[in-house]
Amino acid sequence: MRLKLYSAAQNSAGERVRIALNLKGLEFEYVPVSKTTSPDYILRNPQALMPTLEVDDVNITQSLAAIEYLEDRFPNPTLLPADPVLKAHSRSFALAVCAELHALTVRRVRKYLLADMKVGEAKVDAWYARWTHVTLSALETRLADRQSETEFCFADFPTLADIALVPQLANARRFKCDLSGFPIMREIEARCAVLPAFVKARPEKQIDYKP
Repeated sequence: MRLKLYSAAQNSAGERVRIALNLKGLEFEYVPVSKTTSPDYILRNPQALMPTLEVDDVNITQSLAAIEYLEDRFPNPTLLPADPVLKAHSRSFALAVCAELHALTVRRVRKYLLADMKVGEAKVDAWYARWTHVTLSALETRLADRQSETEFCFADFPTLADIALVPQLANARRFKCDLSGFPIMREIEARCAVLPAFVKARPEKQIDYKP
């Protein structure tokens, strides 16, 4: 089986898939994408979004779908808790990050607000900060309400929730969001930060990284 990941260093959705691949110990070819609207890339991903995971001759788009594929195809080590409720919580947490927060604050949305809606940079930054705070506040509450404390979000090993969380916190810092009110998430992030799978997935470790 041949695995190729089409993404970019600072694409946080691609970072999620890199983390998952690393946690599962899978070898893959990283293919930097400089222009998602190129004809070749559109053939792989009609949405012109990153990442795309190529499995032999099949292209899988959307980071969570790619990670779920990896979980189904390579179940060990798992990226989900064994308990059905905690498994649902892990998926719910990841969806809150990826489908709600990330979807509202991605670069194409900010560009549209700036260039087409003429909102102004300060208001776009405020937009980003508002939705980041709303979502992270809810997720911090969810973690605080856990019936039993775990090393990571919902297990004593990184799950889908942690994979979604870490790149999103890095994004928030890039836009100077105040994360002081989220101590549980910051503690979990610190535990993830020393794990090789997360370290190797960081933007600065990729061949196309530009500060």
